[in-house]
Amino acid sequence: MRKFLRTLGKVVLFPFRILLWVILAPFRLLRWLVAAPIRAYRRAHQFLNAEPDERPLLDTVAAIVQDSQARQSIWAHIEALRGHIFRGLIALAITVTISAIFTQQMSEFLARPIGGLSALKAIEVTESIGVYFRIALTAGITLALPYLAFEFWFFLAPGLRPRSKKFGLIGIPLATLLFVGGMAFAYFVMLPTALPFLLNFMGIQAELRPHSYFTFVTGLMFWIGVAFEFPLVVYVLTAVGFVKPQVLKEQWRVAIVVIAILAAAITPTVDPVNMVLVMLPMTLLYFLSIGLSRIAYAGRIKARREQQSKG
Repeated sequence: MRKFLRTLGKVVLFPFRILLWVILAPFRLLRWLVAAPIRAYRRAHQFLNAEPDERPLLDTVAAIVQDSQARQSIWAHIEALRGHIFRGLIALAITVTISAIFTQQMSEFLARPIGGLSALKAIEVTESIGVYFRIALTAGITLALPYLAFEFWFFLAPGLRPRSKKFGLIGIPLATLLFVGGMAFAYFVMLPTALPFLLNFMGIQAELRPHSYFTFVTGLMFWIGVAFEFPLVVYVLTAVGFVKPQVLKEQWRVAIVVIAILAAAITPTVDPVNMVLVMLPMTLLYFLSIGLSRIAYAGRIKARREQQSKG
């Protein structure tokens, strides 16, 4: 009898429970929306401030050879790396697909320095198709660069100190801005000065092909963008102890010579004007890298002193 009454009560109360759940659903959703950012902030704060387990390299290698748990940990890291690479490839596929939609507009934009797409003459049947995918791929890589850098940082972050984690995270948008700034410099400053020289060298009028022109333009923009990443590279190398700001300051003359060689390699022309156009921002970036190196070195010294005081 009790069992019957219990079942009857559940059947009778079921509609009221459904009605109560429907009434309270918006309030549950509101509570989840309010609590979700707080939980995300706590997890992020804990992740960014977690100290890595530091072990000497020889001890780590010995543990991998002798301890099965250490070997399992290595496989876990490899599995995590595969996940990061897989997500990066998915993001790259999405950005390339988005770029492919606007490739026509981007190709028209890139062809403006020569008077538009009508100035290009294709001599191969598939040449325009190859150019189309090259532009889409270059634009897709540029769009995916922040996310790819984030995946790379997210993989390395567990082994970094809190200060390095935070600066690495801040460096992702900065690296993107420097890369895009380098590409913009190549397009708006270098191309307008280099193309007239190249197209009329020795009085010979060049017949432009889509493949050669867009390969030249995208390659130049890409490598100038990479060159603009130099300050961040110096900062990272200083943070891990490979570079010291005093050495950079003392060897600035050698650096100018190296910059001149790199400018000669990157510059599409042999005239000194375009070399100077490349050398000036790279020289400024070098001295900026000295300042960033000082900041990284000071943080490294401070962290070492704090570690010694704790020890």
